Amino acid sequence: RIEPLIYGRSGRPLCVWLLALITALMLVQAARIAPDASFEKSVPLGHPYMEVFQQYQAEFGGGNTLLVALIRRDGGDIYDAGFLAHLRSATDQIFFTPGIDRPRVSSIFTRNVRFIEVVDGGFSAGDVIPANYAPSPEMFAAIRSNVGKANVIGRLVTSDQKGAMVRAEVLDIDPVSYQHTNHLRIARQLEDQIRGRFMSPTRYLYRARSDIPPYKAGDVVAEGFHDLGWTRWFASVESNQKTRDGETPAISIPARKLKVEVLPNPEYAANLSVHIIGFSKVIGDVTDASLGVMGFFLLTVLGTMIALRLYLGDWRLALLPLGCSLVAVVWEFGLLKTFGYGLDPFAIMVPFLVLAVSTSHGVQYVNTWADEVLHGRTSFDASVATFRRLFIPGSIALITNVAGFLTIYLVPIASIREMSLNACFGMFAVIVTNKVMMPVWLSYLGVADVDAFRRKRSALSAKGDGLWRALSIVTTTPVAAVLIVISLLVLAGSWQMQKQRIIGDAQAGVPELRPDSVFNRDVGVITRRFDIGTDVLKVIAEAEPWACINYEAMDGLDRFTWMLRNAPGVSSTFSLATLIRQTYSGLWESHPAFAVIPRIHDGLVLSTKSVETSTGLLNVDCSAIPVLIFTADHRAVTIDKIVASVEASGAAVAREFYEDHPEVTPAYCAAKLAIKRELGGDVSGLQRYYERRRGEHAKEDQLPREAEALRLTARISTLRSGLAKQTKACPVHFALATGNVGVMAATNAVVKAKELPSVLWVYAVILLLVTLSYRSLAGLLAIGIPLVMVSLFANALMAVFGIGLKVATLPVITLAVGIGVDYGIYIYDVLRHKVDDEGLPLREAYIATLRQTGKAVIFTGLCLAGGVSTWLFSELQFQRDMGLLLMFMFAANMLGAVLLGPAYCRFLMRPAKATAPHKENT
Repeated sequence: RIEPLIYGRSGRPLCVWLLALITALMLVQAARIAPDASFEKSVPLGHPYMEVFQQYQAEFGGGNTLLVALIRRDGGDIYDAGFLAHLRSATDQIFFTPGIDRPRVSSIFTRNVRFIEVVDGGFSAGDVIPANYAPSPEMFAAIRSNVGKANVIGRLVTSDQKGAMVRAEVLDIDPVSYQHTNHLRIARQLEDQIRGRFMSPTRYLYRARSDIPPYKAGDVVAEGFHDLGWTRWFASVESNQKTRDGETPAISIPARKLKVEVLPNPEYAANLSVHIIGFSKVIGDVTDASLGVMGFFLLTVLGTMIALRLYLGDWRLALLPLGCSLVAVVWEFGLLKTFGYGLDPFAIMVPFLVLAVSTSHGVQYVNTWADEVLHGRTSFDASVATFRRLFIPGSIALITNVAGFLTIYLVPIASIREMSLNACFGMFAVIVTNKVMMPVWLSYLGVADVDAFRRKRSALSAKGDGLWRALSIVTTTPVAAVLIVISLLVLAGSWQMQKQRIIGDAQAGVPELRPDSVFNRDVGVITRRFDIGTDVLKVIAEAEPWACINYEAMDGLDRFTWMLRNAPGVSSTFSLATLIRQTYSGLWESHPAFAVIPRIHDGLVLSTKSVETSTGLLNVDCSAIPVLIFTADHRAVTIDKIVASVEASGAAVAREFYEDHPEVTPAYCAAKLAIKRELGGDVSGLQRYYERRRGEHAKEDQLPREAEALRLTARISTLRSGLAKQTKACPVHFALATGNVGVMAATNAVVKAKELPSVLWVYAVILLLVTLSYRSLAGLLAIGIPLVMVSLFANALMAVFGIGLKVATLPVITLAVGIGVDYGIYIYDVLRHKVDDEGLPLREAYIATLRQTGKAVIFTGLCLAGGVSTWLFSELQFQRDMGLLLMFMFAANMLGAVLLGPAYCRFLMRPAKATAPHKENT
């Protein structure tokens, strides 16, 4: 049914024009694709921790924290006019950056950072840096005193008071455009307007060459601190200067339309170092480093082209599979854009995999076509014969790839699901380019001097005969038995070693970047100079309304905070209970005996009345109180210990409450909590619905009347009524979790839970397709056993090299299994044909298999492993990790198919029946 569509008199020209048209359209779409990364895409929103995260995100922020630290290098302290001017400038720059949650920006310059002290007649409170700040020795002395009284040393000021920090939260939805926040733009703006502003001796003014509304010719459009260099012909500049009307429009202008004026930078501070960390900065650094990935891609293409030329002995044959592979990559990007997706920086490996799979199948096709020409067929007939021989096994392998890639869609994390679809788009493109485009191209390919071509091809084929005969020894009984025993020993060792593999991050800092990267060096500086660290787990203490003036609730919160402060992996903790202790002690002239939670109602009222919601320590009715747990690092083992401590400590507080209140049961409180959680989910769901519809430019007055809004509003009303009927007080419930460590804990749990199902589904698909194709237990085992062994060996390799199983590495294991099955199918398909159909003895059949398809498998495995080996020099640590894993899995899958599969066939395949003398290559 398919062959006439490709090779028919009208079908072949139609295929050529249709493929050319689609490729042109895909090229246009691919050129329009843009980076697409958001914080919520990288987290499992369906996990219980993330339900808490979303419920309280508006009140207490999420896990997308931004930290900017300014540190003096000359040994001086922060109480200096120059340093404070830089700190104020940095605070303002962050405050006015689009996508920043402005009420949550905090530094000693912001109004939400205050001090409280006991004075004659009561309390005195004020801003750490007064509103009337003007540099003077008296003012610096007052600020020094206020910093000590505000309890911000170690949090917003370094322990030695030689540096200070600006802390902010990044919104996932921009409140102006209601679109996903552009993390790349935030990262580049921070890098230029803060690090560059203070650390670059030069500034650059960009003036309009001609009128660029609302700017006039000659107006300064933007000020920057990094030289764009040659990239200015392709880059754009974000306007940040006022127009003649006094407005500051947010527009992007091509740099080639601007004149650059180079001037000295008056804000340059040689004695200052700037350190910036946060998810947005990670996205910026990863995206910038990803530009270097294009170099690795081009290097891979060049290396593959040279290797193909050496292997095939003809430039045209070498360029054909490479050309089809590049077309497949173009189709992949085009399909991504067509279906509304962007390019996630963490999915950079997918184009390499598409290129690898396509090249693998293309080499098989070209190799077989050349052999057919060698034995006397014309180009057209050789293409038809090759199509008939390889279409079914190649299609089986590619369909297996698609099914395998689809299985990682089971992981409920948006970035992984997009990677799954991305890979499937690529595999669809490979099916078209290798099973339609390649045959058509080869049917038109002429051989000018057939005799010369055959002589050259015969010489190349003869060169491997010695190697093929040597390799065929694996099909003899003694060698096959030894190989199987060795493989079982390796399997047992890998099984034990893989138990040491880490779920999550295996190192401090950000594992996506190299340990010596600027970002990870900044992490190290901030961790050393500040007590709070860069990693925070926020546990939400859910209680009855006005719990902050209830002794029993605050005492439970206090004991929980104390228990976590002494838990392994915790640097420090802070909560409303901590502040109450400090304030109440101050009421009694800071006597240590009064550093307690006051039992009397009035004492609690006095201790909490000055605590505002802007501090992030309580919500409006004090029914939700976050406990900030600053962790030593975010390694998986540390997170697991802290989560276990949170659960144990929360259970201990609840147990004591139930002992004192026998009239309240855990079942009652669990049901009440379920109503609260459902209510919180619907409230945050309604808010996200409004944000999404505003992003779609819906009319504001119509939103409350839309069907979804009405449904959620009715549910919220019903749930509130039901909650009002639950009148019994329950113990404080400590809900996990928000903060960046809470997100990591949820992600690690999901990856751990979904890894085994994903891999098992891949093998289930392989089992089904191989069984349906060959209806042979021998084929299933010969193809499947090496794949299983390679998967376990890869897990052991991750344990040995300290590569954690996380969002970036989980798809590698699954995707590489799907690629590895190609080798086994091609080898077994030809070997089975030689034994069953042609009646050759197993060893002779295997020699013929190596001549026909095995050499292409060996070449492809080595070529692809060599291609990804360049990743080991990447600036991205996760790309280096993936390169190491893929290099191993490509090579190991090839060796498994070439050596181990035939060894198992010695004991699994039935011997050939006696037949008439065989004439090879008839």
